[in-house]
Amino acid sequence: MPDTADCANPRFQPQPLVLVVEDEIEIAKILTAYLGRSGLRTVHASDGHEALMMHLAHKPDLVLLDIHMPVMDGWKVLSEVRHRGQTPVIILTALDQDIDKLMGLRIGADDYVVKPFNPAEVVARVQTVLRRSQTRPAAPAGVLRIGPCQIDLDNYEVTVHVNDQRHVLDLTLTEFKILAWLMRTPKRVVSRSELLVNCLPEGDTQERTVDSHISKLRKKLEAVGVEGVPLSVRGVGYRFGSDR
Repeated sequence: MPDTADCANPRFQPQPLVLVVEDEIEIAKILTAYLGRSGLRTVHASDGHEALMMHLAHKPDLVLLDIHMPVMDGWKVLSEVRHRGQTPVIILTALDQDIDKLMGLRIGADDYVVKPFNPAEVVARVQTVLRRSQTRPAAPAGVLRIGPCQIDLDNYEVTVHVNDQRHVLDLTLTEFKILAWLMRTPKRVVSRSELLVNCLPEGDTQERTVDSHISKLRKKLEAVGVEGVPLSVRGVGYRFGSDR
């Protein structure tokens, strides 16, 4: 714990906080010890449900997330963290398989480490992802900005900047909600059922209705030069598209 004098100093900046989500106690102890030696603060959660509660309570700068855990697996935790915002996440998986790595990156992980791992390498990965996240430009409150697209959530305005030209899109409320939902977590694949529940008016119960709204939204974006947004993921749903 930093001393009181340091905390009272307006120049004092606490070291980044890492939430370690790992059900194997010995592995968790090793990770927290190595992270601590590197000057990073840590908190530990031993299952997925506890991880989500601690994510809200502590607002960590990064989550180090084991995939195979009791109560709630890492995929569900990662999906919820991504829905909440852009907290960097590094997944830990015991399966050295491309499908696990691709699934993690598709849902929105920033990096992955395969067990068994070298703890020093994990620390290096954490520091790299933290540096990357700290250099991201911050958008104004109430504004989502990805690539050429910008959404003003307070004023319900969508603007697109292409070839030094600014276009204001004329979207329906449902199209606006869908685009905003996808832009909140641009790397994550969102199912039709999730969009149906969260973005469509009550009474719309058919998932094919989502496809219709997506098609109309895509045509409006294509008309101003934005191609492939939203992006269809066969058999799964949609994501925002390229996160350039």
